[in-house]
Amino acid sequence: MTEYVIRLHNCAFFARHGLFNEEETLGQRFFVDAELVVNGTDGLENDDIEKVVDYGAAFQVIERIISGKRRFLIEALALDVAKDICSTFSIVKRATITIRKPSAPVQGILDYAEVSVTYPQNDD
Repeated sequence: MTEYVIRLHNCAFFARHGLFNEEETLGQRFFVDAELVVNGTDGLENDDIEKVVDYGAAFQVIERIISGKRRFLIEALALDVAKDICSTFSIVKRATITIRKPSAPVQGILDYAEVSVTYPQNDD
């Protein structure tokens, strides 16, 4: 069976995640990359959207989680997205979710803080 990869880059969302009350009150932009390793089906051969992962639907799953309930850690947020993608789309073998937080509350100058989580960790 043919394996394929879907990549969604730099998906932008406004949300209220973080440890500090100000992060919840003010909110900020978050940027998400998703890499989905998918077990191929005959949908590839037959050009059948019903038998593959619709990347628009994957984007909506990401948006629902990122725009949803507050998480203190972007690591936990990334894990929740990866798990939800894998449970929503049974043919997704593995999801790597990267979240960038440009307005990370650190004392210093940086472009963004970034975390990547892969779920599941192996192919068992």
